[in-house]
Amino acid sequence: WAYTVGFTVLPHVGGFLGWFINRKEIPVWYEKLKKPSWCPPRKIFPVAWTVLYTGMGYASYLIWNDLGGCSSKAIVPLGLYGAQLALNWAWPPFFFGARNLKMALIDVLCLDGLAIGTMCSWYRINKIAALLMVPYLGWLAMATCLTIRIWKENPEQK
Repeated sequence: WAYTVGFTVLPHVGGFLGWFINRKEIPVWYEKLKKPSWCPPRKIFPVAWTVLYTGMGYASYLIWNDLGGCSSKAIVPLGLYGAQLALNWAWPPFFFGARNLKMALIDVLCLDGLAIGTMCSWYRINKIAALLMVPYLGWLAMATCLTIRIWKENPEQK
């Protein structure tokens, strides 16, 4: 059970650190940005990320377990997962910390590709794990569209 808990908690670590480091920028800077009418309320984000990180973390445990731990078969599926998780964690520092909307957009577009690749590689190993990634991909689609709109509607000052 320790592995199950560890894998499930791991995504929350970077998510929490990203929030903690950038939490002061949210009410000060983010609230002043022009956002589309369909932008979710701020209170939705921590709830959504808690559910999404838990699902993807548990899914990564299922893959790790099915592949017999850190075996040679696990390099690609867990490597893709680790890479997309790193880009996921990098988004808040780009967006909130550096206030670099262009880098945040590049990050989320690369993240989309890696998350899709992760899910595709997992599907052959464990369909439940792959399906646990579907809500995450849906949220990423919304986050990508939101990042594009915020980037377009808030040109960077020269």
